[in-house]
Amino acid sequence: MGIVVAIDGPAGAGKSSTAKEVARQLDYVYVDTGAMYRAVTLIVLEQNIDISDHAKISDIAKNILIEFRWIDDVFHTFVDNVDVTDKIRSKEVVSMVSPVSVIPEVREILANNQRKLADTDNIVMEGRDIGTNVFPNAEFKFYITADVEVRAKRRIHDYKKIGQDLTVEEIIEKMKQRDKIDSSREHSPLKKAQDAVTIDTSDLTFEEQVGKIVDIVKNK
Repeated sequence: MGIVVAIDGPAGAGKSSTAKEVARQLDYVYVDTGAMYRAVTLIVLEQNIDISDHAKISDIAKNILIEFRWIDDVFHTFVDNVDVTDKIRSKEVVSMVSPVSVIPEVREILANNQRKLADTDNIVMEGRDIGTNVFPNAEFKFYITADVEVRAKRRIHDYKKIGQDLTVEEIIEKMKQRDKIDSSREHSPLKKAQDAVTIDTSDLTFEEQVGKIVDIVKNK
């Protein structure tokens, strides 16, 4: 089994961008677990499956093939060999990913898939329950957080890309709702692993937050 760098934290804290760069600098494989849940959500929407039909949604999670590829230095997500990178960022998917991601069977299926990725490679994996549920014995655990207003300002561009021109206040409210759902769900809630290193990115540059993680991994 390879080395696992687990990075958890709430939405907008900088997990994805940080994890990608950490993986690049360490020459590890980067795994975006959020994209996996969004991929399942996309297929649920495309097939018009009712959100209460957990059995059908679980079957989707079990049977689709989710792959990640770097193309011209850009990270792409594929489902059954179809590039869905832009589709999984649509406002429809973003608005439905939370109720899909709280389904216990879906979380267990995807968690098992995520564990398999570490069988042969060193990986940097980010999400909300990586250090607590997916890889509780990971060699390196980090919990990235930031002030909610800072996180909201970082997300303005993301919302504009999907056609939603929201104010900082509106995004803060959405984030608080998402944080509540993620941290209060019964199965694999968002929480900091006891042995995780906390990195508050509120006042850090991107280079500084990446550097903290890379230094810890390299020095150990």
